[in-house]
Amino acid sequence: MARIRHIGIRNFRCIQKLDWFPSAGINCLIGPGDGGKSSVLDAIDLCLGARRSAPFTDADFHALDVTAPISISITIGDLSDALKSIDTYGAYVRSFDPATGIIDDEPEAGKETVLTIELSVGSDLDPVWTLVSDRARAQGLSRNLTWGDRMRLSPTRIGALAESNLAWRRGSVLNRLTDEKADTSAALASAARDARKAFGDLADAQLGETLKIVADTARELGIPAGEKLKAMLDAHSVSFGGGTVALHGDDGIPLRALGVGSTRLLVAGLQRKAAQESSVLLIDELEHGLEPHRIIRLLGSIGAKESPPPIQAFLTTHSPVALRELRGDQLWVLRKLAAGHQLDLVGAGDPIQGTIRAHPEAFLSHSVLVCEGASEVGLMRGLDLCFAAQGATSLNARGVALVDAGGVNKIYGRANVLRNLGFRIATLRDDDVQPDVGEEALFTFQDGRLFKWAAGQALEHAIFLGVSDAAVHQLLERAVELHGEELIDEHIRAASQNALALATCRGPVTPWSRQTLATAAKGKKNAWFKTVSWMEDAARDIIGPDFQNMSADFRGSIAALFDWCHGV
Repeated sequence: MARIRHIGIRNFRCIQKLDWFPSAGINCLIGPGDGGKSSVLDAIDLCLGARRSAPFTDADFHALDVTAPISISITIGDLSDALKSIDTYGAYVRSFDPATGIIDDEPEAGKETVLTIELSVGSDLDPVWTLVSDRARAQGLSRNLTWGDRMRLSPTRIGALAESNLAWRRGSVLNRLTDEKADTSAALASAARDARKAFGDLADAQLGETLKIVADTARELGIPAGEKLKAMLDAHSVSFGGGTVALHGDDGIPLRALGVGSTRLLVAGLQRKAAQESSVLLIDELEHGLEPHRIIRLLGSIGAKESPPPIQAFLTTHSPVALRELRGDQLWVLRKLAAGHQLDLVGAGDPIQGTIRAHPEAFLSHSVLVCEGASEVGLMRGLDLCFAAQGATSLNARGVALVDAGGVNKIYGRANVLRNLGFRIATLRDDDVQPDVGEEALFTFQDGRLFKWAAGQALEHAIFLGVSDAAVHQLLERAVELHGEELIDEHIRAASQNALALATCRGPVTPWSRQTLATAAKGKKNAWFKTVSWMEDAARDIIGPDFQNMSADFRGSIAALFDWCHGV
């Protein structure tokens, strides 16, 4: 079962340069859209696919620069005896050291024997496939894999035309399951002759008027078409090529008529069975057409939970379901840097795996705001809804994910996982309880952005001390709606040591009543707005619309948060 050890891409579409040593099992590429994930899969397919030609245009060259040739090189290990044959490929075998990632042109003892296939495309748009070897080049030798070996190495691509794998056509997964072949030529030729005769006998009744018009026109123009035309099947129009024999259900309906999701799921399962012949699978947007439970089933069918992995798969996804199902050592974040594209392994262990399980959407975003708790997440969501209704660009449109850290002591555990992978990241926390000073200093030193409320303030204090008098009353009445007058009155009396009550706070707003309400709202038991939905609704309906009437400090804090989210 051949495995890809190294992929090198130069000047292909949005990728100017990429060098990658994928793992032997699942390699799921994640990251923001339009980052080049699909182009990586296309590069693998174009280089290893069993094809004699491929269509290229100027748009396939990086930055449309046709003077810089496209080069895609793939190094293959775990070779079969046929691929290590000295007689066939002796001048091209190389060595690979997995510990260092060094590919040496000379085979060496103790290192893996590999072959490197290169696809190059110049300004003439003509693709050329060759095996890479300095030794062979020095001797004036040049060759590609044999056609049979190319067929065996060719990856199975599950995409828009996955149903093509449900027929016995060249390169399909069905042809790789066993050595059985169907001899269709004689049977189909006879059937075609019978079909031509039968159709001709019926055609006069079905197409008689059209036939008469054609015959009359031909006669008028002096075209020797005969006196009585017939509609018959054209002998040259019946093709007996690849795909003539296809899978059908017991009801006679071809399986290619299955839904998109079912077809992709079936082909992925068949690829597992055919792994001895072709062990590389390509799936772009693996969630396409699949419900969550069938996404999990697809991943299971290709060995996502197995060790050692049965096949090598290259996937792309934007599905949080898929991320939760995969391990961090099966996920790669694709990033574009100044020096070229780079793929970083997410990695396993805590807090990485916990962050993936709890907040997979963060790994699919451009920017991430890690919030201390649920109320901060709710505040940002509600303000975003309010501002978007007034014409601002939403956080979703900006590709911003909101992550609940679950407390100030966990905020940098979550944040650093994402920052280490190159995500643009910020944190939002209260200031009444302090995090680890060293962790926060390291985070900000390494380009992490910190947002917090005024000195000593929790979110509830920032809100009740910062909004207008009218908004204070609205928030109080919203709390009553959520929890009832009795509980709210009890909280206010406890916070003020019985100096204030609900009735008092419904009167004129004072600095003391603001402070009391903030303390009461923050109570550890039955806090007024301590869920995402409660705070989201309050922010959308009350805090956001009060933006212009807030204190300068509170308004400035919110404005700074949204400026960062919008990339300002």
